[in-house]
Amino acid sequence: MENVVTLHARLANTVWLYLLILGLWSLWRAIRGEGLSGNFLGALVIAQLLIFIQAILGALLWLGGQSNELVNLSMHFLYAGFSLVFLPFVFLYWLRGDDSNRGQWVMSFAVLFQFGTIFYRFGPFSQI
Repeated sequence: MENVVTLHARLANTVWLYLLILGLWSLWRAIRGEGLSGNFLGALVIAQLLIFIQAILGALLWLGGQSNELVNLSMHFLYAGFSLVFLPFVFLYWLRGDDSNRGQWVMSFAVLFQFGTIFYRFGPFSQI
């Protein structure tokens, strides 16, 4: 179970770094006037898969009784649930498949917002 704890911690760093890179790339595309492309949406799917794997590892830790090391377990559940549904919600409900430049702007701010929430709570300067 110790390997799962380490993998969960390292994957948390990977997720926020990946979201930062994805958000900056999205912002660059929006500034250049480009719309959502298949390449960007594929990278977004990879981000969601990383978040999903992170949630599975967290659930394994919780089920295995390793959650006692966490400062605030309810915040972990809140952030995990938010991270799992936020980007798909923005794309499917708010944009409704809009792949124009407006959609690129919306997704860039959504990805950067999600990066900010994850980095604030689970980044290297957090207390958790």
